[in-house]
Amino acid sequence: MKITGVELRRVAMPLVAPFRTSFGTEYERDVLLVRVVTPEAEGWAECVAMEQPLYSSEYADGVTDVYRRFMIPWLMALPSIDAYGVARTLGPIKGHRMAKAALETAVLDAQLRAAGEPLARFLGASRERVPCGVSVGIMDSIPQLLEAVDAYLAAGYVRIKLKIEPGWDVDPVRAVRERFGDILLQVDANAAYSLADAPQLARLDEFGLLLIEQPLADDDLVQHAELAKRLKTPLCLDESIESAAHAAAAISLRACSIVNIKPGRVGGYLEARRIHDLCRAHGVAVWCGGMLETGIGRAANVALAALPGFTLPGDTSASRRYYATDLTAPFVLRDGQLDVPTGPGIGVDPIPDVLDAITTSIEWIK
Repeated sequence: MKITGVELRRVAMPLVAPFRTSFGTEYERDVLLVRVVTPEAEGWAECVAMEQPLYSSEYADGVTDVYRRFMIPWLMALPSIDAYGVARTLGPIKGHRMAKAALETAVLDAQLRAAGEPLARFLGASRERVPCGVSVGIMDSIPQLLEAVDAYLAAGYVRIKLKIEPGWDVDPVRAVRERFGDILLQVDANAAYSLADAPQLARLDEFGLLLIEQPLADDDLVQHAELAKRLKTPLCLDESIESAAHAAAAISLRACSIVNIKPGRVGGYLEARRIHDLCRAHGVAVWCGGMLETGIGRAANVALAALPGFTLPGDTSASRRYYATDLTAPFVLRDGQLDVPTGPGIGVDPIPDVLDAITTSIEWIK
């Protein structure tokens, strides 16, 4: 395919409720959408970089700059491109995995739409529906947390993930376990702790958690390996895993026994599939993390989560978990699961009227 143009569209998506983590509190998502145009088809993708460089070094304005000055001109200069060629072409550009992921996904979406092939089938999905968990942010009080968890369980979510940080860990986990019994429960620290906090984290062992996600710094596999020796609860890595090579190193060091795969963080769905295949070969469980995606990003995540190695429920929540109105047809939870899109490519399209109403800027590069 020859890329004839790329649209960069920013949209403002208000959240149904503030979402607080150790990185801060979000009230609205400033989302960068990418539309790649070719003579055969158009492809859509969502860049998961946040408005500020808090989760990673990338941020939405920075992504737009590297697109404008480097990535898009490099791709458009080629006489032909496919999804596999995106990573090869952009390889000399260091980092910027979220930016690369969105461009690759948009090209892949166009490629699959032209071929009439669903993303799930292309990736090797083995299921038509995927079980869904939900991520619960840090609350102002334990009663407020219990009320939120009760509502999510009533909605049908099959796994609860609690965000934790120093000062908000053992007590909220105990309260949820005592109130709701033997539910699937895990916690996510977003690198808020140090190895010196190992005794405090070990106090979580009594609650039978599925896992503790990313307790230490993202660039320290060695200390995660040391922490894993001191805990009974399995360790899961998130921010530390940016590629299949990182996953291989973590497995070799025994720094984790579970991996959270976020396609945007690792550079796209092709690299996400490589991580899945590596982990599956080594008996390491994986699950699909979320970045508060709209329906564009959620559709692709659900397709990925249908691969056979995704044995734990992911953060592929229903649309209404975050947005009163999604920019695609909403993803609806049924019996704790979401349907895998079956249409060509990512299988969904933005609703024009909704898209126009929430658009804050459009840039067309050709």
